[in-house]
Amino acid sequence: MASSLDTDVLWLRDPFPSLNLNEGIDLQISVDEFKGNQWSERDQLINTGFYMIKSNNKTITLFDEWYSRKDSSTGMKEQDVLVELMRKGAFRRLGLGVRFLDTVFFSGICEDSRDVRVVVSVHANCCRSIKAKVQDLTRIMHDWQRSICNDLKEKTSTKEESDGGVRQLFVAETAAVVGDDKLALIPR
Repeated sequence: MASSLDTDVLWLRDPFPSLNLNEGIDLQISVDEFKGNQWSERDQLINTGFYMIKSNNKTITLFDEWYSRKDSSTGMKEQDVLVELMRKGAFRRLGLGVRFLDTVFFSGICEDSRDVRVVVSVHANCCRSIKAKVQDLTRIMHDWQRSICNDLKEKTSTKEESDGGVRQLFVAETAAVVGDDKLALIPR
């Protein structure tokens, strides 16, 4: 298995518990708006903010087609080329098992997660500029940190925990820190 992600994705949690490691799934890919059925291509607007792919003959053929078309498609981004391949039936023709990731877990600016307690990542899709991406991801990071702090306050008010235990929990759940309007990943 291999995964790919854009640099404009904010990671809040480990993605693997939200991914399906079933042998029949060749590609799991994020979407701008989730259409309710993780197995249906119908009306899905995929994005390449995050995808996990199993290396096999089907996916190698997909990548060969994708990159050869990308290199000859003037004015199209690689994501647009993959969307076009999907709409023209390449996923079905190749017999790919594809799962479209629910935005509750793999969220984006286009469609926010409805549950901050389970969201895994936030993709700065649907932003018009780098500055907008940084502003939106910074705001989301601040909101997420406040949510985590509030959850910790609730947990500590009902349990007797030492200050050290609370600090360790906060660090374990924090994937990034914000300072001077910049995002920085911290090691876990």
